[in-house]
Amino acid sequence: MKVTVKYWHPVAQWRWDTGNDNANATDENEDVCGICRVPYEGCCPSCKIPGDDCPLIWGECTHVFHMHCLLKWIGTPASKQQCPMDRRAWGGCSPHPIALPNVPLQ
Repeated sequence: MKVTVKYWHPVAQWRWDTGNDNANATDENEDVCGICRVPYEGCCPSCKIPGDDCPLIWGECTHVFHMHCLLKWIGTPASKQQCPMDRRAWGGCSPHPIALPNVPLQ
């Protein structure tokens, strides 16, 4: 028996690796940005397309945010340069898993 493939429609899905081992958790709050409350796979309110143009950023406290959301938060006087989740001093931020060109945190 010979089979001839006439059409092929590939489908793909991507997901940020946030280090959350329990990817099928019932608590949906674990996979959303703590500032804008949009899922990590989506993009922040400032962007139109998710992905490398709207990356995630990790702090020393291990909290994860959309990079643009965090930069906007850090730029406000009310932030006092602290993590919005636990109010520890924001430091050691690192984009992950990609490296970003010179993004100042003020």
